[in-house]
Amino acid sequence: MRILLRNPRREVEIRGPRSVAGVLNDLSVERSSVLVIRNGTLVPGDEMLADEDEIEIRPVISGGMGRPEGPT
Repeated sequence: MRILLRNPRREVEIRGPRSVAGVLNDLSVERSSVLVIRNGTLVPGDEMLADEDEIEIRPVISGGMGRPEGPT
């Protein structure tokens, strides 16, 4: 399977079938810190991935709402 990692951007190939958790373990990526997307769809950690899948691993980005504009 072709895996595109973001931040830093790089591409790797891993043979399947493999679980999402197994792939992340091989890449030393913490599951709670990323989103895993297969062929455009978000997948859970126990999902099995196949050789022909295209996977994107994106970092989870969180942020709060800023202070509202205007008088307080």
